[in-house]
Amino acid sequence: MTQRLYFADDALTADAVVMQCTPHEEGFAVTLQATPFHPQGGGQPSDIGWIGDSEVLKALQEHDSIVHYLTQPVALGPVQVRVDAQRRQLNTRLHSAGHLIGVVGEQAGWIPTKAHHWPGECRVSFIPGEQPQTLDARAIEQQLTHWISADLPRHLHLDASQRAVSFGDLPGYPCGGTHVRSLGELQAVKVLAVTEKKGVLSVRYELD
Repeated sequence: MTQRLYFADDALTADAVVMQCTPHEEGFAVTLQATPFHPQGGGQPSDIGWIGDSEVLKALQEHDSIVHYLTQPVALGPVQVRVDAQRRQLNTRLHSAGHLIGVVGEQAGWIPTKAHHWPGECRVSFIPGEQPQTLDARAIEQQLTHWISADLPRHLHLDASQRAVSFGDLPGYPCGGTHVRSLGELQAVKVLAVTEKKGVLSVRYELD
């Protein structure tokens, strides 16, 4: 099992240990004892970066391990690893904005069912609860702006079976993704469209 350093630590560099390095297609598949790399999943793209001098093209969750796909092989044993900071920051901000949109929807009587936080494709989907209220882009943006202006801090809730994330006093969600330390880092979120089709409400957004 790979230890997920990003669960409790935002550090983008780490001293790691290469446990396995095997040829895979045109590159190599590497597992580490512990990793700061967030794998693709939960609506969030994979981190990229470097293990030693070899470039990490993607990281995927495979069973109970995180597998890093590299361009070049690395030796077994101790190694320095580094996550690409620009990519992590963008994915973290988009993911955090999606959480806030989920909270807005829930407060209006909608139940979040799916989220996709990829750049250029961001959306959160809802189904109606008992008494769903009408949501429009302007109202959602105003609420997000209020929380961002308040710079609500992130709270991590960790136990043996679950990791949950919340901001300020807002409701939290079980989540394995990465999130900003406080909402001021989002700067501004633009809601592109709010549409409803076959009972599913979809909110598309981007960073402004």
